[in-house]
Amino acid sequence: MSQEHSPPTTPASGKSAEAPDAAGVAIGAPPSRPAQGGAARRRVSLSEFAYRTIYDQILARTLQGGDAVVEGKLAEALAISRTPLREALGRLEGEGLLLKGASRSFSVRSVSAREFFESLKVRETLESEAAELAAGRVPMQDLVSLRRQVIEAGQVPTQGREHWLADNRLHATVAVASGNAVLAALVRSLRITTQLFEIKRPLARVEADRDEHLAILEALAAEDGAKARRAMRLHLRNLRADVMLLLSGD
Repeated sequence: MSQEHSPPTTPASGKSAEAPDAAGVAIGAPPSRPAQGGAARRRVSLSEFAYRTIYDQILARTLQGGDAVVEGKLAEALAISRTPLREALGRLEGEGLLLKGASRSFSVRSVSAREFFESLKVRETLESEAAELAAGRVPMQDLVSLRRQVIEAGQVPTQGREHWLADNRLHATVAVASGNAVLAALVRSLRITTQLFEIKRPLARVEADRDEHLAILEALAAEDGAKARRAMRLHLRNLRADVMLLLSGD
């Protein structure tokens, strides 16, 4: 499949407003340990560091659905105290990435096929609407930056960290640009559910995701709401069809 794609040509107006990814992680470089600072600020920084590190391990399938997250071992591995680590674990639990068990134990949340398909169906309704509303509301510089990130992620052979960061950023940008905060919050929660399922069962659709994401971006750049709705709906329906095909071979 060709990797040559025309850039968006119709400008979108408005102030740039970078969206967080679906799990609330800012897009950027891999996490690095924070420098020394005030006690309160350093604790928050260490908590963010722990949060991003654990989330990256989930994206990389180092931690998979059902795996235990052992607080003591993790604190030792990250060379941080348990207080900021517990803050990070509580945040990940609140976002639906971890489940809390007895005695403060945590595990990576497992998602069933039924929950995946039900969540994806709701996503199709909400995100198609969001895409139409977002047309004309995403600044051109964000569309250009997103397009570059999507193409770069499409050059990686597997659905790893870079793929998921691009995927998260695109879908979060569309949801936030819809202007409906409730819709955006629902999409974020549903995407965590479907992403956990996909991470555990990687699909061979890196190129397909790239092309479908670019089609969404091109419709947004053209400020064509109806086309953006169709592109998003097709993307999510293709994802559902590919997962059904994968599961039929299990």
